[in-house]
Amino acid sequence: VNSGYCASRLLGHKGGVYTIGFPQEGEANGNGTVSPGIALPGETPWRTITVGKTLAPIVETTVPFDVVKPLYPAKGEYTYGRGSWSWIIGMDGSTNYKEQLRYIDFSAAMGYQSVLVDALWDKQIGRDKIEELAKYGKDKGVALYLWYNSNGYWNDAPQTPRGIMDNAIARRKEMKWMQSIGIRGIKVDFFGGDKQMTMQLYEDILLDANEYGLLVIFHGCTLPRGWERMYPNFASSEAVLASENLHFSQGSCDNEAFNATLHPFIRNTVGSMDFGGSALNKYYNADNAPRGSRRVTSDVYALATAVLFQSPVQHFALAPNNLTDAPSWAIDFMKEVPTTWDEVRFIDGYPGKYVILARRHGDKWYIAGVNAQKETLKLKVNLPMFSNGEKVRLFSDDKALQGSVKQIGIGKKQELQLSIPCNGGILITK
Repeated sequence: VNSGYCASRLLGHKGGVYTIGFPQEGEANGNGTVSPGIALPGETPWRTITVGKTLAPIVETTVPFDVVKPLYPAKGEYTYGRGSWSWIIGMDGSTNYKEQLRYIDFSAAMGYQSVLVDALWDKQIGRDKIEELAKYGKDKGVALYLWYNSNGYWNDAPQTPRGIMDNAIARRKEMKWMQSIGIRGIKVDFFGGDKQMTMQLYEDILLDANEYGLLVIFHGCTLPRGWERMYPNFASSEAVLASENLHFSQGSCDNEAFNATLHPFIRNTVGSMDFGGSALNKYYNADNAPRGSRRVTSDVYALATAVLFQSPVQHFALAPNNLTDAPSWAIDFMKEVPTTWDEVRFIDGYPGKYVILARRHGDKWYIAGVNAQKETLKLKVNLPMFSNGEKVRLFSDDKALQGSVKQIGIGKKQELQLSIPCNGGILITK
């Protein structure tokens, strides 16, 4: 879907009947029409259904990208990769000059390519200091992403910068400034719905950003529908109850593994997902102290979701203190994990219970799994991507969710017996 139509959804009815649903009247604060306007001759967006005798075709499908083509050429070669962001752990108060310096140093220590500077940077840091941060980051090989509010009249969210991304003149002026100081990309938040007017805004932001060589991540937004290919500078969209909910709610933490077993089958199978997870803090606060939301999943689980959740730009929920308070094997893996993949294979799983996937980056395979069931998951898996006698690293949890890593050999049958406790994970790679 692009600016020529609205985004749509499936509505379920009795007897297993589904119909196409248009946006709701209340979206965009009631502004804009629910029905799209289309010039004739015209065309509606592709709508696809993936079915299979097993879950593999659903997880591995590429049909959202097979039926679309780029709408404009990429301005240049875009750089994806890994990054950090302070907001998920430190919230709004962490958007200050000193803390962003610390996170740039942290990203550099991790070998990461970027830092996301979240909401309120214009008030709490200021543009002059952002320029200083950008220069400091460049000297360390770390680029910045800047957060923006999408809003015009359809959005009452108070977080700033406001009133820029919805106005072509202000937007292009801002993007020219960002280009001049070496900003890598933008994260635009708080979109109003799925009406055609909002699809036009997405497209306008993407097109202008491409002119200034900026990658775009959308947050508080609609499901991406073929956009990775349609818009060459589109990186990712949230469009899911992402990691911020783990900070806000212990209930979300308690259900973290359950939700993680849904995303590879549902949300993430149709488009890149900006989740912002893989926290290694025990608690969602800057002191990693026993207050607020507590993580109930294991460190191996955190590593596994870095592979399970696909996005070409990953701003992980890691914190500088993890360099000293997290297991060295966990930090070492998070320094190496890729963000782009050449192939995905479904190995086993079922939504809401467990999932095990294999992803390939170049000639290296990563097998990752998590378990949401109360009982420990024990199963034998076939791993034909590894050869007989090949040595691999196995990251696994014991019953107390204490993780460890060991080297093992692949046997003649290329099979491994796995054991994953509730809220735990598994990870296998060379």
